[in-house]
Amino acid sequence: MSRIGKNPVPIPDKVNVTLDGLAVTVKGPKGELKRTLPIGVSVSQVDNSIVVAPTSTKRTSRERHGLCRTLVSNMVIGVSQGYSKKLEIVGVGSRAQVKGKTLVVSAGYSHPVEMVPPEGITFTVENNTNVTVSGTDKELVGNEAAKIRAIRPPEPYKGKGIKYAGERILRKAGKSGKK
Repeated sequence: MSRIGKNPVPIPDKVNVTLDGLAVTVKGPKGELKRTLPIGVSVSQVDNSIVVAPTSTKRTSRERHGLCRTLVSNMVIGVSQGYSKKLEIVGVGSRAQVKGKTLVVSAGYSHPVEMVPPEGITFTVENNTNVTVSGTDKELVGNEAAKIRAIRPPEPYKGKGIKYAGERILRKAGKSGKK
């Protein structure tokens, strides 16, 4: 049995959880999230926590047990605290700015790259080089941060590009030159 799946998900104050079969709706101060869990697990509310259990001893049911528990936990944390990812832009002339809700990134191309956030995601920029992606859905926040990083991934020789805050770029030595 899944070690992660065994743990119940605590529900903090100001968070409402509605269960309708495998459809889970979580409402909190930061927003509302809905998700339909895959077949093979059962979700129930016990006291002030949510318990996820496999419905059978089949392999697929046991595989989904820990996943579903983590998905529900991420929803509860998202509507109560929210998630954010920070990115750093490294390189001369590379910068970002927010126009309205749109993020405009100048990363060395002949044109600036514009990114429109999906519903529930906000972009903020500090010092023209630090971008923060925040929202309630952990999956959506991670995907948007990955899309921004994909505009110009960091290169190994000078380290220029867009990287996650705290990400370590493995550097390579350049050409050794003529002897």
